[in-house]
Amino acid sequence: MSHLLNGQDYNQLRAFIVVAEQLSFSRAADQLGVSPSALSQMVRNLEDHLGMRLLHRTTRNVSLTEVGENLFQRARIAALDLGGAVAQVKQAGEKPARTVRVHTFRSAAHKHIDPIVKDFTDRYPEIVLDITLDDEVIDIVAARYDVALRIGEVIEKDMVGVRLGPELRQIAVAAPDYLKLHGQPRHPRDLVNHRCIRWRWPGRATPYAWEFFENEAWFSVTVDGPLIFSDKESALSATLKGIGIGFPVEDTVTDHISAGRLVPLLQSWSAPFPGLFICYPQQRQMSPALRAFIDALRTGVS
Repeated sequence: MSHLLNGQDYNQLRAFIVVAEQLSFSRAADQLGVSPSALSQMVRNLEDHLGMRLLHRTTRNVSLTEVGENLFQRARIAALDLGGAVAQVKQAGEKPARTVRVHTFRSAAHKHIDPIVKDFTDRYPEIVLDITLDDEVIDIVAARYDVALRIGEVIEKDMVGVRLGPELRQIAVAAPDYLKLHGQPRHPRDLVNHRCIRWRWPGRATPYAWEFFENEAWFSVTVDGPLIFSDKESALSATLKGIGIGFPVEDTVTDHISAGRLVPLLQSWSAPFPGLFICYPQQRQMSPALRAFIDALRTGVS
């Protein structure tokens, strides 16, 4: 029995994959060049065809059902394989040779570039990856970068954004020695009475105001303390020394929490936000070198 998709099935499945990657109909619609309402209808038609709900939709959030997650994982791999097969035919006999200029948040480089860079450079010796590690949010087009890795909250609307990983969240943490001396905050607003290790976006004049979630809305707390860093690893090091309360991304401190070096605080007010994305300018024809690098990042292998 043949399981080949017809054109309509393929378009609906492609629409679903992009929505699942972005977890946003508006961002997915921008990427596909259709209206959000048309995209929503395509996904509903796919759900009707399958007789299964693939997405949970609210006015604020889109998330995958269990069935939707299973379909997304299998369909995404198949779509990447299909895209790769077509690209191989189009580029038969052609090796991608050029420089790819990459601007990346440090956390994204450690998590997504470091694991693939050895295999990638072995497979594509003609490609030079010119990588800038920098947490400043810059105009990558004006700065002549080909691609950037950054969190979803700071992607410009005219850029293509492709999800690299799950949602993230920041949590307040402190060393046990700090808590013995100063006690624990019971609500985020109690932080104004604590010593906090602050962080400033590179290129910004003022420190970041810590963001929390309560009653279906975000609110910020302007904290104070003895140290301000533009580097998150330095801020974490100071937190581990017991100098004050820090506010790192949760998955960077799980080992410290498990080992008892840090204590998580105020978790009820910590909500997830869009995680790491690949973003690049919209373009009719992508260079083979850039495509190879993006595919390697998305699949985790070169």
